[in-house]
Amino acid sequence: MAHPEIHRSHRIGWLRAAVLGANDGIVSTASLVVGVAAAGANRGAILIAGMAGLVAGSMSMAAGEYVSVSSQADTEAADLARERRELATEPEAELEELAGIYRGRGVDASTARKVAEQLTAADALATHAREELGISAMTTARPVQAAVTSAITFSIGAALPLLVAAIFGESLRVLMVGGTSLFFLVALGLVGARAGGAPVWKAAARVTFWGALAMLVTAAIGKAFGAVV
Repeated sequence: MAHPEIHRSHRIGWLRAAVLGANDGIVSTASLVVGVAAAGANRGAILIAGMAGLVAGSMSMAAGEYVSVSSQADTEAADLARERRELATEPEAELEELAGIYRGRGVDASTARKVAEQLTAADALATHAREELGISAMTTARPVQAAVTSAITFSIGAALPLLVAAIFGESLRVLMVGGTSLFFLVALGLVGARAGGAPVWKAAARVTFWGALAMLVTAAIGKAFGAVV
């Protein structure tokens, strides 16, 4: 009988960037709005600050993701180039190295040698990349994908508290931005965990705690500076 399995490891690259971008968008923009509002700024100043935070944050996320993931991609490319040279110049040593990996995992010497020979004949570079370097199609760095995903999800996340700030008046603005942002963070944690197959409430609690802490700190700072000014 067929044994269907559902794995989510192939989502690691874009899911990490998406959750990071959306979470950062919500937390940073909500904290900025709450801090400025707590300082006594009017609606126009709050929205200008929030929009500046959205644009700057999305560009920063895109640039940061692209640079960091590009560094990973460069390292992977260098390792693969080195492995390709070694396969061409020292094939027997590389074959023994591969067999040694399988022996280390509990395969007997004879079987390990046969497996190494068969996989080397099929695709030596891909086999060494996977077994020796830990590089596979699922984990390969994709800088453009990470940058675009982070920028888009940051913008979406940042737009949510900004919209709430635009709707509610001064008396309710801080409370509603803080409350709805926590709700958005819970929803984000649940969706991200569900997409990745992780425990949902643990992920939701994690992002909610740090989001609440960030908003409380910025609100306190805004209140203090607002009183001074």
